[in-house]
Amino acid sequence: MKKKRLIPVLLLKNGWIVQSHKFTNFKNLGNPITSVKRLSEWCSDELIYLDISKEGKYDIKRDDQNYPNRASFLDIIEDVAKMAFMPLSVGGNIKSIKDIEIRIKKGADKVCINTAALNDENLIKEAVKEFGSQCIINSVDTKKINGNYFVINTKIMKNTNLQIVDWVKKIEELGVGEIFVNSIDNDGVGDGYDIDLANKIKKNIKIPIIFCGGAGSKEDFSKLVKETDIDAVAAANIFHFSDQSLYYIKKHLFESNLNFREPKIFEI
Repeated sequence: MKKKRLIPVLLLKNGWIVQSHKFTNFKNLGNPITSVKRLSEWCSDELIYLDISKEGKYDIKRDDQNYPNRASFLDIIEDVAKMAFMPLSVGGNIKSIKDIEIRIKKGADKVCINTAALNDENLIKEAVKEFGSQCIINSVDTKKINGNYFVINTKIMKNTNLQIVDWVKKIEELGVGEIFVNSIDNDGVGDGYDIDLANKIKKNIKIPIIFCGGAGSKEDFSKLVKETDIDAVAAANIFHFSDQSLYYIKKHLFESNLNFREPKIFEI
């Protein structure tokens, strides 16, 4: 049986790794590379690294971070790839086949495409044809409105009026390898994952689902895995706190017989 995956998500905004709350409030946590090293040592199955910057600024203008100031996200990808001893998925500001190619050359194993797919479905088709479905993840941000889950264009924080099930079905038809689902309502809240949303999506598509949004304890991870058939459980904020480290969460999942690899700590 294929192992399930535990995937940390790092959010980069204007050069800083940030903590997010409902996609609107952000708190700076540190430089772009420190968390990558730590998560590599804590036996991450994969890493999703998302650039959510809108201003195009990446120089943190600090000399006390033991990290050189960088002028672009592409420079940061190179730094991250050197430190990420697990598969690396990169997303943010991908608008063309060329953008994907550059990110892979810089060290990404996969790319996450979000807004560009909403603007042009053909980009997904072309990307799958050029790089293979295993390389392309479609990232979907969703919010519950009047009892229904809608896809939100978080670049402009606008409802697309696409219902989540309709969109993921379409994305599957276009050939992507995985879908990465983010719950805006649950983001940064720490009250647990949206189990209903996960099941609603999973029963309508066959490709792997990475599910994110709401983790506040190790029990939230195991609850999601026990009550749904998702393929990978992801989180961002919780992994920034040592008392809730990825290692201990993975240990909990493994010891709960939930088909995760046994955790090991590596020194890099």
